[in-house]
Amino acid sequence: MNDNKCTPAQGGPEEQVEQLRRRIDDIDSRLVALLAERRQVVEQVARVKQEHDLPVFHPAREENLISARRAQGARIGLDPDYLEDLFRTIMRHSRVGQLDTVSRSSSRPGATVLIVGGRGSMGRFLSHWFIQSDYNVRILDLEDWDRAASLAEGVDLCILAVPIDITGDIAARIAPHLGRDCVLADVTSLKSEPMRAMLRSHPGPVVGLHPLYGPATRSMDRQIVVVNPGRDREKWQWLMDQLTIWGNVLVQTTPEEHDEIMGIVQALRHFATFSFGQFLHSRKVPVLRTLELSSPIYRLELVMVGRLFAQDPALYAEIIFATPGRVELLKHYVKSLAQNMDLLERADKAEFIARFREVAEWFGPFGDQAMRESTFVVEKLVQRF
Repeated sequence: MNDNKCTPAQGGPEEQVEQLRRRIDDIDSRLVALLAERRQVVEQVARVKQEHDLPVFHPAREENLISARRAQGARIGLDPDYLEDLFRTIMRHSRVGQLDTVSRSSSRPGATVLIVGGRGSMGRFLSHWFIQSDYNVRILDLEDWDRAASLAEGVDLCILAVPIDITGDIAARIAPHLGRDCVLADVTSLKSEPMRAMLRSHPGPVVGLHPLYGPATRSMDRQIVVVNPGRDREKWQWLMDQLTIWGNVLVQTTPEEHDEIMGIVQALRHFATFSFGQFLHSRKVPVLRTLELSSPIYRLELVMVGRLFAQDPALYAEIIFATPGRVELLKHYVKSLAQNMDLLERADKAEFIARFREVAEWFGPFGDQAMRESTFVVEKLVQRF
């Protein structure tokens, strides 16, 4: 400890400020050293967990730690919210660090994985994760079909990482080359038809997966993967174990429930974002100037619009136009917007408020949760920019 930490600064104002700044620098240096020491202990914990197949994420432990630090802060006059924010950041980095060690473990050492579409962005992403966990990875892409039989020989898992509209055809094409016990899986964002096609084409174990993240993801820490059970669960359970080792959270649905919810979560959201961006373009809105005069919420919304248009349009077209049902859903959305035109033309504020309150009541307690979560995100955005 620094024995001079409580000694009053001496001299004139500028000299006192300089002395205090040196103390702050010294404290900051010690904080960094303590974080490095903490990281070393975390690495030891990760090795023990790896040796004994223990989970990286321990929710009860993390929440107990947060509660303890909040209480400690309150006792000595520090803002508990500030401490919670700080320690959640520290713990996230700890989890990611542990995952970097633990995720290299294999739930089925020596298994061979064939990734169809392995040279695409998602295929390369999956290939990286399987390779780092010591799986034997083979790639089958457009130019490799003349070697499909040899590439598929003896594989334990075949993953279809191809566009939605050809997943069924690819399943039928690769299935005859797969062994009876090979697991056939897909990673498309539409599940009903791909699942039917895989089950129809392959008599062995089948499972549908939808990772709710993209290939730019650097860590799988608490990233969600939707799981659609197909056939012979006991034969693909090792794949679920591997996803969990990597840090994923698995959520099980039926293909029908998945597609219905994804119509809202993906198709409707992307279409609404596309429409907003297209409107800004049609009006030639000076985007950068609006940011200078914007609230954090507007900036957050515009960032999401810009993010969409910075990516592959074919991907979003595939999601939005995936099924007639999705197109019909979007038609209803457009009609709902048109229904509000009468309200605007009448300048009926009372009706607007009534509809607003009706929707707010329908959202119920989620409104409070949304306020807390959005406030957290907005504050982070303000700190960044």
